[in-house]
Amino acid sequence: MYDYINGKIAELLPAAVIIDNGGIGYFINISLQTYSAIEGREEVRIYVQQYMVRDELPVMYGFATQAEREIFRMLVNVSGVGGNTARMILSTFSVAELRDIISSGNSVSLKRVKGLGMKTSEKIIVELRDKILNVETDGTASIGERTAASAVDHEIYEEALTALTMLGFARTASDKAVKHILADHPDAKVEEVIRYALKNL
Repeated sequence: MYDYINGKIAELLPAAVIIDNGGIGYFINISLQTYSAIEGREEVRIYVQQYMVRDELPVMYGFATQAEREIFRMLVNVSGVGGNTARMILSTFSVAELRDIISSGNSVSLKRVKGLGMKTSEKIIVELRDKILNVETDGTASIGERTAASAVDHEIYEEALTALTMLGFARTASDKAVKHILADHPDAKVEEVIRYALKNL
């Protein structure tokens, strides 16, 4: 079991990163939180968690902070929540936002995540409400609290569309959502566009 991987970023997408360590490229699934945290860096430390899927090869998920990984581990231990659903939750909300949502019992906000119904949302809250209070938040800001630093261009559109497709959304619906978001928020960064889309698709 790996705890973390240090290395150079060989390739970075909003939903995945390839870390070059000792000549070996590790393909690691990541959330938007982690993407935002490591974007623009050459070398990183990624805290990893292998997730086993029955009859399939193990999948590796990676996190910029131990707090995010800790919440991921909590989420996948809830019946009905798999690795991709946990990543979707952590892509939709920051660690601080998710801690507040679960600790306050806000199942309505939680069920907005793709793949989560009210029953599973309530189960997450019941099982994690007390546990999540022990998680130290990492200070990750919500979209509204960050200042966009880059202008909208075709690259942002393509990256957002690719990420949403990788996360399981239909390309047609994703295309429409991304174009609408960019029209309303022309200065949004790619992770902001994706997070807006996750809350509205």
